[in-house]
Amino acid sequence: MMQDLVATDRLAATSNRRRRFAIKKGTTMATATKTERLSDESLAELLALTKGADSVELKLTVPVSERSRQAAALGVDPLEGQIRQVYFFDTPDLKLNKAGLVVRARRVQQKGDDTVVKLRPVVPEMLPSELRRSPNFGVEVDAMPGGYVCSGSMKRALEKTNVRDVVAGKRPLRKLFSKEQRSLYEANAPAGLELDDLSILGPIFVLKLKFAPKGYARKLVAELWLYPDNSMILELSTKCAPPEAFQVAAETRAFLTERGVDLTGEQQTKTKKALQFFSKRLQAESN
Repeated sequence: MMQDLVATDRLAATSNRRRRFAIKKGTTMATATKTERLSDESLAELLALTKGADSVELKLTVPVSERSRQAAALGVDPLEGQIRQVYFFDTPDLKLNKAGLVVRARRVQQKGDDTVVKLRPVVPEMLPSELRRSPNFGVEVDAMPGGYVCSGSMKRALEKTNVRDVVAGKRPLRKLFSKEQRSLYEANAPAGLELDDLSILGPIFVLKLKFAPKGYARKLVAELWLYPDNSMILELSTKCAPPEAFQVAAETRAFLTERGVDLTGEQQTKTKKALQFFSKRLQAESN
């Protein structure tokens, strides 16, 4: 069951007087040393979130020390992976993150660049209908051992060199984002904080691989995030439609357990680790 894959953690979301879109007080990703079962209240909340979402992504952080053995057990060939370069944009003290906003740009090997403005956590039914109607906006529930979070993301596909030019200082940051993305940002960012005021947090190199392991009816995604301090996060994930979430969670748990993948280890979130790392670096450089 899905409650075996996720556990709850409460927080109070940061309030923002200018916010027009619903940022939720509730559950979010947590760091946990072992998987716990959800309370009845939290399980009901998770069910409500999945019903209002467009998709569900089940995630699991694999201990780096186990990556070679478990990659072999799953039939993963790292040479088939795609190289990516990820940048986040925030203030040195992470004002956007505290306000429930994530601003990201990405360069993808042999593909175009892309950007996203993300709100999290959100309440799907409280989001404006015009926002939900946009083909560029999606609501997703991410669940992993240790927590879950519902996010709303406005995305944009770009040309291959756009992100590189911006981080090199050749173009202003706002040029990476569409009118829809800028509107979403302006409605939810702290007062007076413009896109062009943000600092660059990155890059982080990522190796991403989609694969179909034997004995499992769905595709899995493996992402290895390589941080500048030589630390790493290896994440396994699979996406599904909301009505399938509990069934897919049960099947995925059974498959990974059979392959010897530890589901009870400490979990880490890729974005949180990246923001914390570069925040410390930027603040140290300013002192």
